[in-house]
Amino acid sequence: MAEMTSEGAGSSAGAGIDLSQFYQVFFEEAGENLQNMEQQLLELDVSAADDEALNAIFRCAHSIKGGAATFGFADVAELTHEMETLLDKLRRHELAPHASMVDVLLAAGDALREQLGRHQGSGADPVDTRELLARVRALASGEVAAAAAAPAPVVVTAVQPSAPAPVEAEPMAPTTADGKRVLDLRIGPLTQPEQADNLLDLFKEITDLGTIEPLDMGQAIDGMRRFKVETRSSDADLIDLFGFHVAREQVQILPFGPGYGFYPGNPGAPADTSPAPLPPVAAVAPQADPGYGFFDNAPGAPAANPAQQAAAPVPPAVQPKEDDARRLEAAPATPARPAARSEKAHGGGLDSTTIRVSVEKVDQLINLVGELVITQAMLAQNSRDLDPVVYQQLVAGLNDLDRNTRDLQEAVMSIRMIPMSTVFSRFPRMLRDLASKLGKKVELVTQGEATELDKGLIEKITDPLTHLVRNSCDHGVEMPAERLAKGKPELGTITLSASHQGGSIVIEVRDDGKGLSRDKLLKKARERGLDAPDSMSDQEVWGLIFAPGFSTAEQVTDVSGRGVGMDVVKKNITALNGTVEIDSAEGYGMSVKVRLPLTLAIMDGMSVGVGEEVYILPLASVVESFQVEDQTIKTIGGTGRVVQVREEYMPVIELERVFDVPRFDFERVSSIMVVVEAEGGRVALLVDELLGQQQVVVKNLEANYRKVTDVSGATIMGDGRVALILDVGSLVRRSRH
Repeated sequence: MAEMTSEGAGSSAGAGIDLSQFYQVFFEEAGENLQNMEQQLLELDVSAADDEALNAIFRCAHSIKGGAATFGFADVAELTHEMETLLDKLRRHELAPHASMVDVLLAAGDALREQLGRHQGSGADPVDTRELLARVRALASGEVAAAAAAPAPVVVTAVQPSAPAPVEAEPMAPTTADGKRVLDLRIGPLTQPEQADNLLDLFKEITDLGTIEPLDMGQAIDGMRRFKVETRSSDADLIDLFGFHVAREQVQILPFGPGYGFYPGNPGAPADTSPAPLPPVAAVAPQADPGYGFFDNAPGAPAANPAQQAAAPVPPAVQPKEDDARRLEAAPATPARPAARSEKAHGGGLDSTTIRVSVEKVDQLINLVGELVITQAMLAQNSRDLDPVVYQQLVAGLNDLDRNTRDLQEAVMSIRMIPMSTVFSRFPRMLRDLASKLGKKVELVTQGEATELDKGLIEKITDPLTHLVRNSCDHGVEMPAERLAKGKPELGTITLSASHQGGSIVIEVRDDGKGLSRDKLLKKARERGLDAPDSMSDQEVWGLIFAPGFSTAEQVTDVSGRGVGMDVVKKNITALNGTVEIDSAEGYGMSVKVRLPLTLAIMDGMSVGVGEEVYILPLASVVESFQVEDQTIKTIGGTGRVVQVREEYMPVIELERVFDVPRFDFERVSSIMVVVEAEGGRVALLVDELLGQQQVVVKNLEANYRKVTDVSGATIMGDGRVALILDVGSLVRRSRH
């Protein structure tokens, strides 16, 4: 079992993580992926399939499978895994696309929508996908003609859900007059006994679950909490549901008997006075290659020997009810009911303090506040020449408007700001299960969880970070024996950190594993036909892992090896105008830094003048400003110019030359330096004057005009003129080249 810690997380590593809080995000992302996949399939030309289109369809199925496996939706993960296998052979040109393949994949997409709707609590019956799975497998094996002619018969394989596993007879529990079973529920041992109080709220919010009554006056005895439960739910359903609040191995369900303050022979008490412990729920045996995502023993995973279990009869005393039997036949142990109940449990308590509002409404509110900021700036600029004695009340009102506008802007922007802990909290459970599956021991350390990022960026950065963490565990951290042989501690460390640097946020995934091998990367690149001369720098060699389909894995598993992951990371980060930096030392580990610009809708900026033009510098990137004489600027290499600031020489960038600013006052010389910082570097910008500090509304220049080098956006000034917002990171990179 991998050991996990989370620095600054505020909870112990052993505490259960409630994944249900991420269900809605997963369902929304899965819905978008299904829609994109269907659109790509409908536009696919099977006679001349485009590689990029096939890769895009594959990525959609891959993303859905990863999330479904994490949350335990085994039926969804199983279907997407088979789709992924077929699509992988198509994009590798091992199979030729056929119209029947598009038909089957579209049908699989429809089945996935039904499965996801059922997990969301739609109340629909389980989806029988056995015939569909067989058709997908037949197509993936090359049986195109047979699959197109008629649906393939159901073939029971190691991955195929089979007949329900035999259920051991549960000890007979006493029943109430209305048919509810009376149970003795024991939770523990617990390091935090109050953790079990969540079950009391659970029974209050789920009215059809039954009733619960503490038997221990709210005090743990030897770390154990005890409750009396009256319910119609089966033990397996209760354990699945309680697993969202406490660890499954801490749940023990016994028939209710005398004791704990109750007299022997009380109504409902069994005849014997020493209740036998309930046999543990039959564990699902791990498979050689289950393909359910990140971890073994996923809920719903089929047993190792389905034929043998199917032959074993179910005891008559525990024949499942009609509803339970239907559920077990379609998808054994799929946690549909617990998922729906947990959604109620968590949603019910939040309704009184929170409200769900669409992102479109929040964006509209931000746009309106942005227009208000522009109007306020216009009023402030036009009122500068007013006599404060004559227009005392008007000036006071404008000052109040300035203060209230700033407060309103900060309040509205904070609505979209979410701490990075929301993203980081997804990884401990995922990493623990992945490390256990790989047989590795990994410690997760998180730093900077309070760093806030815009909601739009949070949603888009989650998938790239997931790939990076998985790669660190799979490719980076060595096996325990290998680490000990190298003189390293048996426990590997993966560090996930977030911090603000200038006007950017830097998210780093770092491990102390084996790092990247330059020779191995060059060899793999040449095998794939990539141009990889020995003269390449280390940074260029590390960049090879971002090539589509590039993988250093020796074999394809359900964790890695298909060559999808790092290219998706690079693509997603580039779409956010961000950068990815890799640093590695073979034998000591590697670091991947994702740097994102904090281009919020409204920001504080410093306006500077160059000739007749006005430019905006993000205030978070400005370090200092000073006047400089021309002779203090030194020339190096014939064209390069630097200036000494205390003990450091900085490159000088003349904005007049960068943007070809026309100058009408020919005698004037730029004499003010503004030092700005981005991406770990500093440059000195040469400008004519400092105009002041103000709030500016960021307008997307690329959407309204086109992409302009060294410019990240534009804003409307108080006098109605348009001012360009400079991309400080681009200017720093310009100085390096």
